[in-house]
Amino acid sequence: MPKLEALSTRWLGVGLAAILSVVTLSLAFTDRLALYINPDSTWFAVSMAFIVLIGTVASFALPLGAESDHGHDHGHDADEGSHSHAPHRGAVAATVVGGVAASGVVLLTLGLAPASLSAEIAISRDVGAAPLFAGSDIVTLAATGDTDSFGVGEWASVFATATNPDAFDGNAVELTGFVTPSESGDFDITRLVITHCVIDAQPASVSIASNAEIPETGQWVTVTGTVRSTSDGQLAIEPTSIEEIDEPEIPYEF
Repeated sequence: MPKLEALSTRWLGVGLAAILSVVTLSLAFTDRLALYINPDSTWFAVSMAFIVLIGTVASFALPLGAESDHGHDHGHDADEGSHSHAPHRGAVAATVVGGVAASGVVLLTLGLAPASLSAEIAISRDVGAAPLFAGSDIVTLAATGDTDSFGVGEWASVFATATNPDAFDGNAVELTGFVTPSESGDFDITRLVITHCVIDAQPASVSIASNAEIPETGQWVTVTGTVRSTSDGQLAIEPTSIEEIDEPEIPYEF
């Protein structure tokens, strides 16, 4: 195997994997990995990153180009060789294109600062359906008044699925999220909820019924108020205060 091809193979294998592992570990050690995955999965991501780095170090024990030595006889007759050139060239071209794309994505992770998903993404992912990340136990807890730990995600489930809205009238809330347009209130307070990683992030929203000036879409706020049952049988939060804040260090709910 030519030296350049051997180096390319090594780069596309352990090289890219090692860079991703280093990025994963640096995010974990600076408490920013939660911008991408559920904190419950941090131990797994960190463990895999260490294993990859150990494998990377071990790979240097192999001679350059050893990856292609399969121990097979590659001799072909002239006819077989002439038929294999075109598919081979196609495979090489696909490998080059894929390698450049993969390298670009990995190198971008080194140059770009960690960032959360935007309000625009949350709005685009809103399909108008009830959140999928909470079950009937959330509504049961809310009905008993055990809502001290509820975030936007839990209240969004209650608002979307409650069959007896009056049961929640008067519950005190303090929620943090960003402002999005509302179909039923003056505006919504929204949070992205992650099950495993940002790929599965779902927006959760609750309506805010306020006569005060509406903050700009995307602005982070902390809303303190009371849950009210509206005349049309829906639930909304009647705020006593709306405080504009900076984006939290961990902007998601899990």
